[in-house]
Amino acid sequence: MSRGLGVNSSLTRREVNRETNLVDIRQRARELLVAEGPAGVTLRPIARAIGLTAPALYRYYASREDLLLDLIADLYDELTTSMERARDELARDDLTGRFIVVTRAFRRWARAHPREFELVFATPVGDPGAPKDDRLEGCGQRFGGVFQGLFVELWMHQQFPVVADEQLDPRLRRQLRQWAADNDIPLPLGALDVFLTCWVRLYGLISLEVFGHLSFALTDVEPMFDAMLSELAQRLGLSWRAEFSAG
Repeated sequence: MSRGLGVNSSLTRREVNRETNLVDIRQRARELLVAEGPAGVTLRPIARAIGLTAPALYRYYASREDLLLDLIADLYDELTTSMERARDELARDDLTGRFIVVTRAFRRWARAHPREFELVFATPVGDPGAPKDDRLEGCGQRFGGVFQGLFVELWMHQQFPVVADEQLDPRLRRQLRQWAADNDIPLPLGALDVFLTCWVRLYGLISLEVFGHLSFALTDVEPMFDAMLSELAQRLGLSWRAEFSAG
């Protein structure tokens, strides 16, 4: 299904109208998402809002799940683009700076768009047993590739301490080896373990913050996020620590 992200000048008028309607449908779907959460994104109110009948909307999207998949792909692209822009503002050899700005860009987008974050990262869509959707596969690989690329560069530039393969739990070692083979990741298993551990901590803290699960103790998560970044940077052999005033 076309995601209709742009209008090609070579398209016929009918094709242009279709692409325009696809964009309008997803824009309205996002408005509903922000207002009501993922459960509020249903086809009938979207059709009403853009002047279509419900049956007419099915000419664009066969199901609610089909629409949500396109919307998730759009959001993935938006998030990834914001991370890439932050990264590319710094010199390629400034690996420390690029690591910090990418992680901050991820958190900034998540905090600014909590409903969108929920849809992308915490909302099952479609049949869990079905093959992976090509739309999400590509967008997810691009998103993950930002972090993966940084970790590979960090390892190639300055190999941080990692455990030997035989020191890893055999159950974990087997899975890491399969992951590396499936995705052509040129890292030793110990480095992959560090990569995955860093991701779990980063994603875990951002998720807890976005979903309000730290409000019982914290009104401002920034100091904890900075402390975590300092720990991750140290683990990766980077000389960076968050600055703060004692008080």
